[in-house]
Amino acid sequence: MHNNHNGNGTVYGFEAHAIDGRPVSLMEYHDRVLLIVNTASRCGFTPQLAGLEALWERYRARGLVVLGFPCNQFGGQEPGTEAQIQEFCSTTYAVSFPLMSKVEVNGAHAHPLWKWLCAQAPGLLGSKAIKWNFTKFLVGRDGRVIRRYGPAETPRKLEQDIERALGAG
Repeated sequence: MHNNHNGNGTVYGFEAHAIDGRPVSLMEYHDRVLLIVNTASRCGFTPQLAGLEALWERYRARGLVVLGFPCNQFGGQEPGTEAQIQEFCSTTYAVSFPLMSKVEVNGAHAHPLWKWLCAQAPGLLGSKAIKWNFTKFLVGRDGRVIRRYGPAETPRKLEQDIERALGAG
């Protein structure tokens, strides 16, 4: 079990790596609203990258940060290197929101952040595992998970909840 450094069960105790390999403390995003998504370049839901970018462009000035975590655990739909993923996301979908290094989100080698997210907001029928690419977690300004969304829930459908979370700041 990952020991969350700050002890109060928020997202800020975790670290990840940016897609260029730079370590990132989630403390950098203190007092922001986070939308954390496991992404893939060859998925039926891949066009959601455009919707996620639209959310980032629309709400970033008010404090939203979209964090994409590429993952190859679902149907092998993210086979590329970090450089290839970054190139694809920026050229095909004009993604400018932060992309992180490739992670596993399920199983023994799941990234500690993802283990925590799954425990905080179980999916349908209480299942903790991530079902597919483009599962989304909305985290409030207090660093706590507000809600988990399934892959089929489009970024546009999250706008009301994002507005509410931003307004709470």
